[in-house]
Amino acid sequence: MTILFRYLAKEIVLATLLVLTALLALFALFDLIRELGEMGKGNYNLGQILTYVLLSLPSHVYVISPVAALIGTMFALSRLSIQSELTVMRTSGLSISRLSAFTALVGLGLAAVIFVFGEYVAPVSEEAAKRLRLQATSSVVAQEFRSGFWVNDDLSFINIQNVTPETTLINLRIYEFDRSYRLTSISLAKEARYSGQSRWTLADVEKTSFDGARASVQKLPMASWNSVLTPDILSSLKVQPEQMSIGNLFAYIEHLRENRQKSTRYELALWFKALRPLAVVVMMLLAIPFAIQGSRSGGVGGRLALGMMIGIGFHFLSQLFSHLTLLNDWPAVLSAFIPTLAMLAVAGVMLAWKEYPGRVPGPFA
Repeated sequence: MTILFRYLAKEIVLATLLVLTALLALFALFDLIRELGEMGKGNYNLGQILTYVLLSLPSHVYVISPVAALIGTMFALSRLSIQSELTVMRTSGLSISRLSAFTALVGLGLAAVIFVFGEYVAPVSEEAAKRLRLQATSSVVAQEFRSGFWVNDDLSFINIQNVTPETTLINLRIYEFDRSYRLTSISLAKEARYSGQSRWTLADVEKTSFDGARASVQKLPMASWNSVLTPDILSSLKVQPEQMSIGNLFAYIEHLRENRQKSTRYELALWFKALRPLAVVVMMLLAIPFAIQGSRSGGVGGRLALGMMIGIGFHFLSQLFSHLTLLNDWPAVLSAFIPTLAMLAVAGVMLAWKEYPGRVPGPFA
């Protein structure tokens, strides 16, 4: 490991951490403003709001890491270029290819740290944040397991196999107890839709009632169910697929497939999460041609802004392919790879323009 590599690595890592901290502060401010509107609901006070915002930060780290790596690398190399340090390095024999290799090595190190962070820290932190907010804003006690959601609602325990994006409950079981905690009934419903005012409409209901040693079964096409559960509470309880760990996503996808349920959204989240560290490396390589400018070249600020816009465009491109995949049922792995491969192709072409300005035509020749 050369002195030059260590120097470049230090500059890039410090700049990336600086940008990441600034972006996290911005996201924390937005989260705080949003949550302040909920202050006073139940036991949700300012201290719990601040705790919730802090626990939500690790999830943001994984999402914004490619953009932070792009801007941080661009900032570090641009500063070295403006101070002529990068010019001296290139004059001394540092080629674009070697600079790219150095940057990729730094990116791999950052990617490994981000992967571990996103796999083991962010999911636990996000689940704790959801649980804190749920317990503070309502009296519902709930937990998510592989068997679905388990919710304690006064004298009832509810098991929900799945919740759709429209907050429709699928395969619902309601266990009702009396004040002596004796089981009085078990209701099974294929589906439940919220009707407003804490009331749900159950479909295809089979209710088993217990009276001492006797049990009776009643089947109903429709039934009404009153509960403190609301769509807002369920959305606060449910951890989004993008915030789950790769191991949990894989297990949940298998669970959905075993039950013949659609798993496209979770497959998308799995592949995007797996490719996020690779996106960090690609964004850092993309930063090099935007950051390296000759002493006489103009429009540096405009080119830096264009590079940042490409990084932000990567995020929106990923979101676009996610929605198109869900609408058209495209293969999840292909949709997750396309944005990263597109940015890698752009980075490769632009690096070639900088490496061989006389042979490869382009705007940076």
